[in-house]
Amino acid sequence: MKINRERDAGGPIIRGFTRTGFRLDEATVMDAVMLTVAEAQPWAPPPLQTLDEAALAPILDPAPEFILIGTGQMLAHPPRALVRALEERGIGVEAMDSRAAAKAWGVLRGEGRQIAAALYPLDA
Repeated sequence: MKINRERDAGGPIIRGFTRTGFRLDEATVMDAVMLTVAEAQPWAPPPLQTLDEAALAPILDPAPEFILIGTGQMLAHPPRALVRALEERGIGVEAMDSRAAAKAWGVLRGEGRQIAAALYPLDA
């Protein structure tokens, strides 16, 4: 699938995705990815059921409004302990399947929102 979003709010733009990764900006392809308003970086995520603050540390400083967690092909819920810990820091958590998270990233960045994302590939 191809997503066409203009780079109007800054930060990396997800241009498309496949079962195994995400196409960012013009040519970069990453399997799993962490996004901030300033950059994209490859990510070697743990299994979702063990996801914790340490695994998300690269996108927690500065603290975003909330984090989009793309959980792969289907929506799955991140560990409740992680959600509680982030909410105690004033960071919201929105989990959704990775297709929806990729689309939401573009829309929310287009609005200038200060968010971050951690996206599992669709085949995760």
